[in-house]
Amino acid sequence: MSTENEGTAVPPAPSAPPVPVETPAASAQATAPEGGAPTAPIPVVPPSAPGAPERAPAPAQQPAYAHAGVGHGAAPHGQGAGVPGSAAEAGWPPPPPPTPSYADGGGSGHGGWGSSYQQPAPKPKNGRGGMVAALLVAALVAGGVGGGIGYSLAKNNDDPTDSTTVSAPSSSGDVKRASGTVAGVAAKALPSTVTIEAQSSSGEGGTGTGFVFDTQGHILTNNHVVADAVDGGKLTATFPDGKKYNAEVVGHAQGYDVAVIKLKNAPSDLKPLALGNSDKVAVGDSTIAIGAPFGLSNTVTTGIISAKDRPVASSDGSSGSKASYMSALQTDASINPGNSGGPLLDAQGAVIGINSAIQSSSGGGLGGSSQSGSIGLGFAIPINQAKNVAQQLIKTGEPVYPVIGASVSLEEGTGGAKITEQGASGSDAVTSDGPADKAGLKPGDVITKLDDHVIDSGPTLIGEIWTHRPGDTVKLTYTRDGKTHTVDVTLGQREGDS
Repeated sequence: MSTENEGTAVPPAPSAPPVPVETPAASAQATAPEGGAPTAPIPVVPPSAPGAPERAPAPAQQPAYAHAGVGHGAAPHGQGAGVPGSAAEAGWPPPPPPTPSYADGGGSGHGGWGSSYQQPAPKPKNGRGGMVAALLVAALVAGGVGGGIGYSLAKNNDDPTDSTTVSAPSSSGDVKRASGTVAGVAAKALPSTVTIEAQSSSGEGGTGTGFVFDTQGHILTNNHVVADAVDGGKLTATFPDGKKYNAEVVGHAQGYDVAVIKLKNAPSDLKPLALGNSDKVAVGDSTIAIGAPFGLSNTVTTGIISAKDRPVASSDGSSGSKASYMSALQTDASINPGNSGGPLLDAQGAVIGINSAIQSSSGGGLGGSSQSGSIGLGFAIPINQAKNVAQQLIKTGEPVYPVIGASVSLEEGTGGAKITEQGASGSDAVTSDGPADKAGLKPGDVITKLDDHVIDSGPTLIGEIWTHRPGDTVKLTYTRDGKTHTVDVTLGQREGDS
């Protein structure tokens, strides 16, 4: 969704007539540095803008992981990617206008800028002229006296202790920042966040973020942040003070996009971040995001909760990637590749979500060859859900998913979650003796609500179901043959990412 801002040529601004000087100085034209500065690509130049590269129309994109994947075309940790169409290539800054010749280079004799200056002819003297001259002399004398007095007074009173300006105290370190301020929250939370670098056995990987979950050394993050290091890869976690630890994956859940890693030789003074209650979050609440956008570790951004229960299906865009589903918290706090896995905090510093995905306005995902940046549409896994998943992963190493025992279509525009006629690999769409079967649901039924949440598609239903636990009872509203029905369903469970 987010695209790169490619520098377009900026026409030189019209120059104002120069002020004549006695000796014009030659203008040295500054040369723009070669290559773009290491910045995060942000919005793209509209295709119609002059100088913009031709770009194929992008299809509608689902949110992509906010993960800086080196092996997928992202800039490696600590290395910025040059922005195409840099300042030098765009022809900026424009060259200064040529310096006009003021001495005698005009040659036209018609006056105007660049013509030679002619001394005006003296006027004939008379009595009035003499009087004016006398008055001018008197004025100059008075001005000189006044100037001398002013200079003398200024010189005699050149004492900084008598200045009327107010200086800040020199002991700036004594400034107290309240716990409810952004600076106070950041100061308390930053020491408990880590920058994660994951690398596969083949050298592919990327950078993400995580935060301290408990005093035993468990770090909570996204599955897609550590996925490259799951099978024989390398995993490290670096704290803001520079201390770096090797780590291992304890458990990961691809469907939830949650993972837990554990520090090897973890320090004894770890301070877990306080977990808030994401169910109590309201639209408009302040948010603070911490992460490593494009490898820039320990970056703090702010915003608000823009929406709740936002159905999101995200992936890294690679061919072998499976989508993750969430009923997300939406925030406009700036989130970019590398923020994935980092904490989304409330105004008191409690974790309310895990930053996981951003909406992209361009073709290609954030894990693909065309990495994009924030356009103010970031999504976080609610911490209430992530906490349950993390505790399960620490306990058994395997995720557990609540299910209704029915296959639903993932297509949009069905007006709800439609139960398919056939399940995956030719299996039954409704599992025999499963929750949906016991509730009387059949292929062709369209589920339109789960409790009070409107269901407009299959992914929305999956995201809402996964906010619950196996054994929870939910109320499903569905339509069949044009009639609406409501039924209670007790959720079953599925273990592992099969």
